[in-house]
This record gives sequence, structure tokens and C-alpha cells, in this order.
Amino acid sequence: MNEGAGPADFEIEPLGETMLLLRFGERVDAAVNARVHAAAHMLSRVELPGLVDVIPAYATLALHYDAPFWAGRDGSPPWQHLAGALRAVFAGVQRSEPHEGRSVEIPVRYGGEHGADLEAVAAHAGLDIDAVIARHVAVEYRVAMLGFAPGFPYLLGLDPALRMPRRAQPRTRVPRGSVAIGGAQTGIYPSELPAGWQLIGRTPLTLFDAAREPPCLLAPGDRVRFRAIDAAEFDALAESAR
Repeated sequence: MNEGAGPADFEIEPLGETMLLLRFGERVDAAVNARVHAAAHMLSRVELPGLVDVIPAYATLALHYDAPFWAGRDGSPPWQHLAGALRAVFAGVQRSEPHEGRSVEIPVRYGGEHGADLEAVAAHAGLDIDAVIARHVAVEYRVAMLGFAPGFPYLLGLDPALRMPRRAQPRTRVPRGSVAIGGAQTGIYPSELPAGWQLIGRTPLTLFDAAREPPCLLAPGDRVRFRAIDAAEFDALAESAR
């Protein structure tokens, strides 16, 4: 695999009787992840029949399909017929078209009661707190995938200076909306959950609401920028989100 590879350059693995996995690489890599999202976007445009759901991850694309629809008369398993159709869809496409996704701004109250580990992150990076915040808001992130909990975004693009290992002792509960750093990634906890990542701030926005359509604020492939806010704006946004 290489970052210049076309969308048809993937391996196919059956997962049970109704799932198919397209593997574009073996590591967390922004270029590989971009190809995953480009392929997902292409499949959403062609509306391949018998395809129930498309689930992007870091380097793979899982396809949930209707097995009876893809059952053939030759006795071969349905996934092989779907695999052939997928190869046909991607045939002749030399390079994945970039999928930009939406641009979403996330307001964050950094530090204090909302970011208990911000000072530790600053010390680990050899920076002051203001510099950590400035670096965290300076870049555009990409939602590599949703996982762990409904609506939890794994974001690629973290400044290398801010990378920090997860906590040795995870917390049993962190507040909804907590913004955190775990290794080379940053993420946002959509609900009150156990957490091993380093907490640096909190957003008043609701990341996941089962009654909302769509329920997740962010989607794989979206572009995200953080914006630092003060206590007054945090309270006002939290009140309006109720």
C-alpha cells in the first residue's frame, strides 16, 4: 500500500455472513484514512443495491450487506458476488477523489474544572498552558472514525508536540463533552464515560443525541477546528443546548 494508491487497491475479507471488510492499510495514517473516506463517499454516491451500511475506520471500510440479495445460483458465498460488484465499481478509477466532509467548529473551555490534565500535558510538552491551547486550536483535524461509544470522534491532526500517553490510572467517570488527548490523537467524550485519556477541556455541545437526526454531531471524514471560549460563553452555550 502507498499513499498514492488508487481506490481499487484494497484487500477483501469476509466477516461472518453479512459483513465484508475492505482493508486499505495496516496502520493509523492520514493518507490511508483519506482513501477509506473517499471509497465510502464513492459507494454512497453509486448506491450499490443490497448494501445496508458503510462503516469507515482508520484503515478499513466495513460493509454490512443483505446476504440473500447477493446470493448467486452457482453456490458460491454471497460475499464473493458483492466483492465482484465492488471491484467493478472501482474499476478504472485511478485515484481516490478527496472527500472533504463538513467543516465543524467545536467551542472548548480549556483547563480548570473542565480540563484537569491540561497542566500535566503542558509540563510533558515543555510548554506553558497558553501555548498548549494555541497549538490545539491552530490545526484542522479530520474525523478518522467514530467508535468506543456512540458519537465519539477519533481525530487525526494533533500537533506532535502535544502527544502524550494515556493515564496510568483511568478515571471511572468523566463529564460529557470532555476534550482529551490520547497518544497522537485527540477526541471528545459524547457522554459520561470511563476515560484514560488526558483531559484538557470541555465543549458544551451535544455530540450524541439518539432523538436527533442524525444522532451524531460529527461524521467520519468531517473536518474539525476547536475554538477556545471563556466561562460565560460556555455557560450560555450549555444553557442553549438544554
